Amino acid sequence: MKTKLCLLFGGKSAEHEVSLQTAKAVIKALDLTKFDIDPVFITKEGEWRKGAALTEPVEDVKQLQFEAQAEVSPAEGLVPAQEASYDIVFPLLHGPNGEDGTVQGLLEVLNVPYVGNGVLASSAGMDKVIMKNLFRDAGLPQVGYTSFIRSAWEKDKEASYVKTEKEIGYPCFIKPANLGSSVGISKCTNRAELEAGFEEAFQFDRKIVIEEGVKAREIELGVIGNDFPEVSVPGEIVAKKDFYDYKSKYVDGDSVMIIPAELPDGMAEKLQEMAKTAFQTVDCSGLVRADFFVTENDEIYINEINTMPGFTPYSMFPLLWENTGVPYAELIEKLVQFGMERYEDKQKLKTSI
Repeated sequence: MKTKLCLLFGGKSAEHEVSLQTAKAVIKALDLTKFDIDPVFITKEGEWRKGAALTEPVEDVKQLQFEAQAEVSPAEGLVPAQEASYDIVFPLLHGPNGEDGTVQGLLEVLNVPYVGNGVLASSAGMDKVIMKNLFRDAGLPQVGYTSFIRSAWEKDKEASYVKTEKEIGYPCFIKPANLGSSVGISKCTNRAELEAGFEEAFQFDRKIVIEEGVKAREIELGVIGNDFPEVSVPGEIVAKKDFYDYKSKYVDGDSVMIIPAELPDGMAEKLQEMAKTAFQTVDCSGLVRADFFVTENDEIYINEINTMPGFTPYSMFPLLWENTGVPYAELIEKLVQFGMERYEDKQKLKTSI
């Protein structure tokens, strides 16, 4: 009996195009003998448009951008053409309005099973400041960081710059707090770049985080599961540019991935334990990519977790699992199963006394 699966993709986010690429790749990998797939495209304006059931892989993302006459409400978009409800929904959404707990909250209210992290983990994982505060409380080592909200910066820009220079110094990285895929990130080595970095990041969010720059290798691990997660082998990102930006990730593949990463004895196991701790600290479920810095002195700092890592041809997450012995198609099926298991577990809770 086939699994009735609804795919959500697109989204009102600066990571809209990344989501389309993820959807295309996931559709290509899904076994159509095991799944009935209904696609729902969310436009950049937040409109939900439902497409016909998929019977073959998609060759171009333009095929996933359905016309306006197919527009539906979010609740209607989550109702299949058949009488029975979906077995599960797979939100392939990156960034705000999809990866941040908003869509997850809708699915919870509708009591619909879904793949991936829940409301709390999604929202905390999206907000880099909240995430870092949770990691700090869990005792996970991090580089120095500070944060600002746009209204405070606009009120006294000079004070924001001075505080950053005093507490963080140069070089530093400025990031929108609630965005991923390296959108809006700047590396700053002087005051002029710092001011430009603030301007850039505040275009994408009302809150930004500023991190101390360290000379380090970028090591990433995949985590899957629910209460008892599994962790992949570590992989290393070697960017040809100054840092691993949006274009390197999604446009030209201008970076090298080394899987498994070459690490000193015992470090892979240490990184795996830290990745598992990060996953459990934020109460994650389904999947996470955990990102770390490893310095020349073999010091380890957790950078962040991504609660909906990309599945594009250049994405690290599926490659990590492929090198751990879990091929792409099997990985997706595992994630679907984890989502169903979590839903069934939540149904055991009492709702009356």
